[in-house]
Amino acid sequence: METLLLPFSPRFIVLTICAVVTALLIGIAIADRRIFDILLVPICIFGALTLLGVRDLMQKSHAVLRNYPISAHIRFLLEEIRPEMRQYFFESEKDGMPFSRDTRAVVYQRAKMQLDKRPFGTQEDVYREGYEWMHHSVSPKAHAEEKFRVTIGGPDCAKPYSASVFNISAMSFGALSPNAVRALNAGARKGGFAHDTGEGGFSPYHAEMGGDVIWEIGSGYFGCRHLDGTFDPEAFARVASQDQIKMVELKISQGAKPGHGGVLPAAKVSEEISKIRGVAMGEDCISPASHRAFSTPTGMMQFVAEMRRLSGGKPAGFKLCIGHPWEFLAICKAMLETGIYPDFIVVDGNEGGTGAAPLEFMDHLGMPMREGVNFVHNALIGINARDRIKLGASGKIATAFDMARAMAIGADWCNSARGFMFSLGCIQSLSCHTDRCPTGVATQDPTRARALYVPLKIDRVHNYHHATLHSLTELIAAAGLEHPQQLRPIHFSQRTSTTKVQSFAQLYPELRPGELLEGTEDPRFRDAWRMAQAASFQPL
Repeated sequence: METLLLPFSPRFIVLTICAVVTALLIGIAIADRRIFDILLVPICIFGALTLLGVRDLMQKSHAVLRNYPISAHIRFLLEEIRPEMRQYFFESEKDGMPFSRDTRAVVYQRAKMQLDKRPFGTQEDVYREGYEWMHHSVSPKAHAEEKFRVTIGGPDCAKPYSASVFNISAMSFGALSPNAVRALNAGARKGGFAHDTGEGGFSPYHAEMGGDVIWEIGSGYFGCRHLDGTFDPEAFARVASQDQIKMVELKISQGAKPGHGGVLPAAKVSEEISKIRGVAMGEDCISPASHRAFSTPTGMMQFVAEMRRLSGGKPAGFKLCIGHPWEFLAICKAMLETGIYPDFIVVDGNEGGTGAAPLEFMDHLGMPMREGVNFVHNALIGINARDRIKLGASGKIATAFDMARAMAIGADWCNSARGFMFSLGCIQSLSCHTDRCPTGVATQDPTRARALYVPLKIDRVHNYHHATLHSLTELIAAAGLEHPQQLRPIHFSQRTSTTKVQSFAQLYPELRPGELLEGTEDPRFRDAWRMAQAASFQPL
C-alpha cells in the first residue's frame, strides 16, 4: 500500500503532476483536434518535464535527483547562483571574501573617478581583536607633489629602474584575456608605473601598448626555453634586451599555490600561446614545481647574476612566498658566499593569487604576506644587505592603507593584482578558472573578452593607480611624513585583545644590522640560521 502511494508523496508529486497533466493534455488534444495547436506548447513543456523526471529516477550519479525527481533541480539552480545571491543581497559592506564589498566599491569608484568618501563614521568594530590603525601627527605635513618612486638596482646593476611604489602584480596572458593585458599595460604607460607579465611570457599584447614591463620567468621558462623545457639563454637575452622590459624577475613560488607546478592541457595550447610561450602544440604545457636551471641556493644566485648579464645589466631579482625559514636564510648565506646579490626581492603572501589552486594550498600553505615581508626585511638587515636590495610586497593589497602598512614593516614598494582586476571591471565572480569570466577579464573566450572595451579601461586602470597614490599621499602627510619610505612599525598599532593594544614595533621587532652574522639569539632566526647552508636547500 505504501508503495502505491509513493507517486503522491511530497518527493514524487511534481513528477506525478507533470505526467498526469501531459496525459490529460494529450487526451484533450486527441478528442478535439481543433485545439491541438493551442495545446502543443504546454504538451511539449509538461512532456519534457516528465521525461526529465523519468531520467532523474533512472540515473545513478545524484541520489537527491533519484529521491526528488524534477524538484531537486531547483537545489542545483540555487546552488549555482548562491555566490551572486549572497554578494548582491546579503553581504554587508565589510563582508565578502577574499575582498569585502567596501574594498571592491572603493576601487570601482576610484577607477571611475567617482566620489569615494563614506558618510556617518566607520563601520569597522574598532574594539575587535585584530583591528589596526595608523597614527597621525598633530603637525601634519603639506601634501607631497611628487609621485612616490623608488630606485631599484644595486651596485652590480648597470640600468637601475625608477619604479612607482604601486605597480601591477604578476598575471599571465593566458590567465588574462588579450584585452585585459592591453588595458593594464596601456594604463601603466599612461600612469608611469610597471606591469609584471607573470610567468606566461612577454606577449604581443604587452609589446603593443608600450608600458613598462617586469618580465617574470618561472620554472617553465616560457618565452626563453628550448623545446625540451630547459632554459635558453639566447632567447632570454633577445627578449630581455628590449627597451620596454625594465626588470627581470625569477619566480620561485607564488602565493596562491607555493611549491605547486601547473599544467595547461594540450587542448588549450593554441597556436598563439604556443608561439608566445615557446611550447609545442598538441602537448601539455607544463610548469614544473621546481627549477631545472639550478638546484642549490648558490646556483640560484648565479642564475640571477646570469639574468642580469643577459638582460644588459637591468635589475634582476626573484619572487617567492616564504616557506621553510632556513631555505630563505640559505639564499642569504649564498649571497654572502658568492658575493652575488639580487637587485630586488618580491615577497608574495599566501593570501595572494589570482590563479586557481587546490583548496589546501590556497588556505593553508605558505607564510602570509606581512610575516613574509618582515621576515625577509629582517634577514637582509641581519646580513647587512638591506640597503642594496629593494623589497616588494604582493598579497591582497588594494588601498593606500594596505600599502602603508606593508611599507611600514619592510616593503619598498607594493604590487596589486586583484586591485587592478577590479579597476578593469572584475566583479569577484570567482569564475577565473572556468573560462567563463562574466566581465572578459580572466578568459580566453573571444566572445567574452570583447566585452572589455580597452580605451575605457585604460583610463580606469590609470585612474585607480592615480587615486590610490593620492590617498597614500594624504595618509603620509597626516602622519607628519614626506615619503612612504619614512614609514616605520611605530606608526601603526593593532588591538590584540579587547583591552590590549600593541604597536607594530612590538609585533614585528627588528634585528640589528649584522645580527645574523654575529650570531643572533632571536628565536625567529636562531635555529633556522644554524640549519641554513649555501650549498643546499636542505637543512643541516
